[in-house]
Amino acid sequence: MSIRKRELPVLIVNLLYITLFAFLSIGRRNYEFIIYALVIVVFFALILASQRRVEFPPLILWGLTLWGLLHMAGGHLYFGGTRLYEIVLVPLTLTEEYAIFRYDQFVHTIGFCVATLACHHLLRPQLAAGARPSVTLPALLVLMGMGMGALNEVIELLVVFVVPQSGVGGYFNTALDLLFNMFGAMLAVVWLGVRGTLWAAPPDAAA
Repeated sequence: MSIRKRELPVLIVNLLYITLFAFLSIGRRNYEFIIYALVIVVFFALILASQRRVEFPPLILWGLTLWGLLHMAGGHLYFGGTRLYEIVLVPLTLTEEYAIFRYDQFVHTIGFCVATLACHHLLRPQLAAGARPSVTLPALLVLMGMGMGALNEVIELLVVFVVPQSGVGGYFNTALDLLFNMFGAMLAVVWLGVRGTLWAAPPDAAA
């Protein structure tokens, strides 16, 4: 497929960070993140193959790039002996079972905000021009974002089966992941509403 000039930096950044962290994963025998790297490669290839039909805008392409980069960095970088994914950014709640607000939850919020924006972009051609605003579309988008988040948790479950000693975490970690996935999806809907593009059909949509 042809790569447009504005998409070239996105392509280069993705190739660089995927290659870097893939080699780090292999070198450290970090089998959990070898699997995640392969998952990212699959989604990267799907987006690359369909971009001329889908035409994701730069905001979404860079958002997806940032999400992948933050995710891979979280599993490989350490600060003070603590893996980045385990670092508490803002100590809102600290217990033996769960901590809020961790880097992990930040990545989930950002990631599924971007995923929901991507869902809206894919759904937008189905919107009728001049459609009246209602709660149906924002509710549907939040559910779509949460569904993508649930798929992410299924992938993490498969990782646990393959790598029992992975750092995926237990029940509370999964529940908090789902919670912050929902917050990310809601953030995307608010962002679209503020920009005035939530109910906007593409310019060439039929009335």
